[in-house]
Amino acid sequence: MSGTRWTRRNILGATAVGTVEVVAAGRRALAAPAIVKGSPLTYWGGLIFSEKANRTLSGSINAWGAQTGVRTEVVMVNQNDTVQKVSAAIASGTMPDALDVSLDLLIVLARQGVFLPLDDLYVSIGAQNGGWMAPVDKASLINGGRFGIPFGVSGNMLIRRNDVLAKAGFAKPPATWVELVAQAEKAVKPPFFPMGLTLGNCGDGNTQISVLQSYGGRIADDAGKKAAIKSDATRTYLAWVKDAYDKKLFPPGVTTWDGAGDNNAYAAGTVAFVANTGSIGIAARNDDPELYKGTLYSALPAGPLGVVSPIAPQFRVIPKTSRNPDAARALFEHLARPDYTASYYANAIYGPVLQNETKLAVFDGKDPILAGLLDLVQRGTAPAYPDVFNAAYADAYNNFVIPKMIQRVVVDRWDADRAMDEAQGRIQAIYDKYA
Repeated sequence: MSGTRWTRRNILGATAVGTVEVVAAGRRALAAPAIVKGSPLTYWGGLIFSEKANRTLSGSINAWGAQTGVRTEVVMVNQNDTVQKVSAAIASGTMPDALDVSLDLLIVLARQGVFLPLDDLYVSIGAQNGGWMAPVDKASLINGGRFGIPFGVSGNMLIRRNDVLAKAGFAKPPATWVELVAQAEKAVKPPFFPMGLTLGNCGDGNTQISVLQSYGGRIADDAGKKAAIKSDATRTYLAWVKDAYDKKLFPPGVTTWDGAGDNNAYAAGTVAFVANTGSIGIAARNDDPELYKGTLYSALPAGPLGVVSPIAPQFRVIPKTSRNPDAARALFEHLARPDYTASYYANAIYGPVLQNETKLAVFDGKDPILAGLLDLVQRGTAPAYPDVFNAAYADAYNNFVIPKMIQRVVVDRWDADRAMDEAQGRIQAIYDKYA
């Protein structure tokens, strides 16, 4: 699997993330929310692949409820079902008092006025915990406000066969995409195909958007209205892809892989690099301890313009229909305490969202997956950066315009300008729908 979060593929109504400056962290701490003993609070938690993490969340909420006198009910919802379940609950008026959502769903529903603003709580929690991690802080700002409290970060990392690469003298991850190709050429030879970076029409194939953006390529202009894919930067990026493809550094059939293609190739031991979530490592931990031991994780490499490695934060939100918003706010503060987060992060494959969380023992580097997630959140970027994360961008993403452009160059042997012209037309047609 390529991750458990609900991706932009499923949310076509996503809207732009604002860029207004954050309220100063020095604002006074919040007054304690009024908690009414005996009052009910229903919480929908995001069910992830770690049963220990799921139990940690539900158990901690129920223990807090017993301590405060709030009658808590925790319902764990598979993250892949959250959109449908929330949509049905909104329609029927049966939303819970608080719940976990992805950034994509938060953006859509915050724009529709479904959630309470939590600006003061966001500032207070940040001030108590050393401040928010920079890309988390940027991603959390929606139309100039805060409608959710972040609690964990995932995202595609560069996953590499350190055991193979170290033998060739590469003890550190490639700093740039050019260096990745150089390592791949020297470290491994066919029938071992080093670059298991998906070029197919799937979510993992869209990781190439980040590579393109790190080269200076753009989907659209700074206003998020006009296609901007045709550029010298995109031409340079396409030359990088074609050069590696022609050198047979990509596996055969990589342009037709689905979302499981890179996972399967890595698990089979036939590639040295993939861009994926920590789910690959979790599978290896259980099924192939030797592969798990030989694998390391880091943020995506840099292009000429620097690192573009998008994060995917998760949020706690309070619907406007909540029967117990004060208790929900108090619970969110409780779940931001280091005694809880230390236990949760130890079992959930998420990176930290608060500066002080980076000092937790769980992020000491001993767990390679968590070390990679820490690197991701320290060096990563907000979703879509440097493009504007709006409905048109999501639509272009969901139509796999960039993987299709790549396929024109490496499979159909089109020149870069012809491929860019086609992509430019496709993107502009999409953006025109939202004008």
